[in-house]
Amino acid sequence: MPTPVELYFEAWQAKDPQILRPVLADDVVFDGPLAHVEGADDWIVALQGLFDATTALTVHKRWIDGDDTITWFDLTIGQSAAMPTVNWTQVDDGLIRRVRVAFDPRPMLGG
Repeated sequence: MPTPVELYFEAWQAKDPQILRPVLADDVVFDGPLAHVEGADDWIVALQGLFDATTALTVHKRWIDGDDTITWFDLTIGQSAAMPTVNWTQVDDGLIRRVRVAFDPRPMLGG
């Protein structure tokens, strides 16, 4: 069975955030350069838009330290250049509790 973080990226590749719902804490918090979202149901809605817009996702490396996982990947939205991205996912009792993402969004925004 995949870990919650592996399931997160599998759901992204499948463009189906509902796959992720069983491993999201109800009070999950997401923070990134373009959004702050609180709550699993709201995050599922936000993820659908992101997943639909993603044209390529290439995971390069994953580091695990207890309940914390850092994933380094390239993200392509639409026709933008690939954006190097880091995702810090915190898992507690098998549920994703917090996700922090950092990337430079200028390629996606036309800059």
